[in-house]
Amino acid sequence: MTTALNAVEINLSAAIAAVANNDPLILTTASGGEPERDELPFGPFNPLEHRTFETGLREWVAEQTPLQLGYVEQLYTFGDRGRHKTIEDRGLHVVSVGYLALTRITDNSSEQLRKSGARWRNWYSFLPWEDWRGGKPAMIDEDIRPTLQVWAHALPSRLSRLRMAFGDENIAWDEERALERYELLYEAGLIEEAVRDGRVDRPPSSCLPGLAMSFDHRRILATAISRLRAKLKYRPVVFELMPPTFTLTALQETVEAISGRHLHKQNFRRLVETTELVEPTGAEQTQARGRPAALYRFRHNVLEERNVAGLRVGNRS
Repeated sequence: MTTALNAVEINLSAAIAAVANNDPLILTTASGGEPERDELPFGPFNPLEHRTFETGLREWVAEQTPLQLGYVEQLYTFGDRGRHKTIEDRGLHVVSVGYLALTRITDNSSEQLRKSGARWRNWYSFLPWEDWRGGKPAMIDEDIRPTLQVWAHALPSRLSRLRMAFGDENIAWDEERALERYELLYEAGLIEEAVRDGRVDRPPSSCLPGLAMSFDHRRILATAISRLRAKLKYRPVVFELMPPTFTLTALQETVEAISGRHLHKQNFRRLVETTELVEPTGAEQTQARGRPAALYRFRHNVLEERNVAGLRVGNRS
């Protein structure tokens, strides 16, 4: 017999992103369950202790990790049933309020993380079909598209969603549709969470590559990726991930890591010059090979000069 849901618990979940060694990272903690899954830092909102959702989120992150969050923005509220079965069996319905946070990795924070049990994971280990820096992932044409086409033919609306999410000969791949792609794969039963949630009856071994996460945390991660990729184009949020000074090559590699796209070097540099988002420091960085590279810094005055200040990267090359 199904237990009636008679109360609501609000959870606050943080998708904390950083970039290191040219890869986009997401901070995870271990669930401790069987099997153990990565999960985002999260905890319940307590209206008696937390003045706002964001206050509660910051307190939970500080309790579970050594990080003090800087840039934070609310993503979305997730309230589907079936995502927290063990809690729902007790008559509780869980609503998750997801947040995106950006930070920089320092030597000190890395050492503290090791002690806390939290860890940085490449976010493409959870969503491998999103990384196009080396070209289209083979799994899209070999596994994803054929299976989704069979599933989509049952309803015409599914075919349209498939074309928009994964593109075709007439529709280009849009990196901002990461959440739409995850939703399609979940509905079609191609990822492990769909099996776990009882949406489909198939063995987990038949699912696509890509690490599963606890609860709906991989969905929250996909939402965070979509939001950050879109925001790069109209706000200078990428500099929340950069050190105070950096080379233009490092800036390009950070944008590529987040967007999952390879960018033409000269086109990117012209774009940076046109947007006037950075300014030279006059210093240089010695490199193992070749000439020293000029160091730049973010030009903060750009925020006062215009409302839209991002990097509208062009077509992949």
